[in-house]
Amino acid sequence: MATVGVIGAGVMGKDVALTCAAYGYDVLLCDSDADVLASAPGQMRRRVRKYRMMSPAVAEWHADDVLGRVSRTGDVADLAGADWIVENIVEDPEAKRELYLRLREVCTETVRVAVNTSCMPITRIASLMPHPQRVIGMHFMNPVPLIDGVEVIRGQHTSDDTVKAAEEFAGSLGKRPIVVNDMPGFVSNRLSHLFMNEAAFLVQDGVAAPEQVDDVFKLGYGHRMGPLETADLIGLDTVVNSLAVLYDEFQDPKFRCCPLLKKMVDAGFLGRKSGRGFYDYTTSTAGAR
Repeated sequence: MATVGVIGAGVMGKDVALTCAAYGYDVLLCDSDADVLASAPGQMRRRVRKYRMMSPAVAEWHADDVLGRVSRTGDVADLAGADWIVENIVEDPEAKRELYLRLREVCTETVRVAVNTSCMPITRIASLMPHPQRVIGMHFMNPVPLIDGVEVIRGQHTSDDTVKAAEEFAGSLGKRPIVVNDMPGFVSNRLSHLFMNEAAFLVQDGVAAPEQVDDVFKLGYGHRMGPLETADLIGLDTVVNSLAVLYDEFQDPKFRCCPLLKKMVDAGFLGRKSGRGFYDYTTSTAGAR
């Protein structure tokens, strides 16, 4: 079976690693933070238990088998022989640039790179690599094991072979690929971040409480989650960073970040991962209103 290198052991990276391992891939999970790597197995085991209760497909996963296919490393050079690299680091242009300049020195000409980014242009990232035709966007949605779709983004230089390989890779993970063209935010986040940002403005302006905003979307439009619940799940810091990218790229005031979002991030209220965002996740009935 092919090997997948997963860069970034945050929420998204751990879920991507779990999913790849569950479908039979050997996974090498890479992160520069030794503490994050050390805590990853325990967190991943807990995630398997949680997801098994939420999805019939995931109910077939066995934590020992899945985690047995995941190895860890702090050095991206160890990913040189991977068939696929899925990059999931923070949405920060300079951090991305530093990583890809490192990757270009260690990747062989046979590896394909999937950029799991929310908003950053794939063409710009691919330009940092010696073989930009083998770089493609693969935007996995959170939580990865429970979401059927993957947004596949074709960069300016992405080859047809790489698009086909990405579609097959997504399909091998039980996902349906949706191929779109490269533009900041693509389809999903160009739309969803407008929803989340405007929802924060509604709370800031005292129009409605978070649960009321979310209920309009769930009860009125049939969405599974409201925009503020989604923002908490993604991480409010990630939402703020992504809005900054969209604003810088388009120079359009519609992407101006809500001051309340910035204030919450400054306060450390990042959503589920910090225990508090628009909702409180620290009680036994986490997220209850």
